[in-house]
Amino acid sequence: MSSQSSSQSTLVSANSLEIGYKDRHKVHSIAKNINFEVQTGELVAIIGVNGSGKSTLLKSLSGQLNTLKGKININQTSLSQIDHKELGTLLSLVLTNEPVSKQLSVLEMVALGRHPYTNWLGHLTTQDHKIIENALVQVDLFQKKDKICDALSDGQFQKVLIARALAQDTPLILMDEPTTHLDMFHKVYVLKLLKSIIKNSSKSILFASHEINLALQLCDKIILINHEKVECGTPSELVSKGAFNTLFPEDYITFDEDSRTFRMKVEKD
Repeated sequence: MSSQSSSQSTLVSANSLEIGYKDRHKVHSIAKNINFEVQTGELVAIIGVNGSGKSTLLKSLSGQLNTLKGKININQTSLSQIDHKELGTLLSLVLTNEPVSKQLSVLEMVALGRHPYTNWLGHLTTQDHKIIENALVQVDLFQKKDKICDALSDGQFQKVLIARALAQDTPLILMDEPTTHLDMFHKVYVLKLLKSIIKNSSKSILFASHEINLALQLCDKIILINHEKVECGTPSELVSKGAFNTLFPEDYITFDEDSRTFRMKVEKD
């Protein structure tokens, strides 16, 4: 794990946050009393069972969904005080099953990341092109820059979306289930790629994931949503508190603290 250093600062924080949604008749609270900080240069996973609120928390952090209570700060500024254009320079968002045109080339897709910085004609400067090329190099896609996205594998397309976020050049990257539809090799590859990105930059990456075993091995912090309760800490801190022991029904899945892995419970004959 990366150690805290004097160069780190709080990039995003949540204080007494309550997330959920409202309809015409009532307020639906999903999780409350959420408090955490993400420092620059940290890889942080949001984990929890299906329907626990992982995506809702991400959408709240990105400003897509209004919070029910509490406060979110990005770079010491309240999210509610940041306009849409400025927000595009502070955070980039990679969503699962995003409705994007796969008829674009890899280069064209990644170039969309420069939208917050271009003029109304979308003109790319020499500096923009350098940033785009660097993003493609970082995810090892430069040789495929002219290929149509529709011809890519799921793993390759996920790398394109990561490259687009890198081209947006924001200090914070939010990702929803970046390893969905990928086989085990590409799940590990993508998460190690994210770890490499933060290691070689001052960016922070916050992602929702079902890959709990991998997150425990690779992440600096975990935000755990468990039965409407939210805890945040390093993997070691959460393991020592027994935070993972009640995440799944113990009749089916158990958590081994020594190996930091979840295992299917097998009945002995």
